[in-house]
Amino acid sequence: MSSPDRLVYMANQIGKFFTSQGAGKAVPGIAEHIKKFWDPRMRSAILAHLEKGGAGLDPDVKEAITSLRKAGAQ
Repeated sequence: MSSPDRLVYMANQIGKFFTSQGAGKAVPGIAEHIKKFWDPRMRSAILAHLEKGGAGLDPDVKEAITSLRKAGAQ
């Protein structure tokens, strides 16, 4: 399993891609990508990191992960 720093880096890279897609697409795009392509252990780890404050996560990424948490994704 990846360390929180590695997961933060990966999530922020996804965020950078989706931010370039334009306003309104970044947060749902990031959330959908993480939901579809990250394995459950990675999702659990990034959700746990968010619970501890989400240090290092870009704002759109933090919002996307928060939306996954609210939706009950694991």
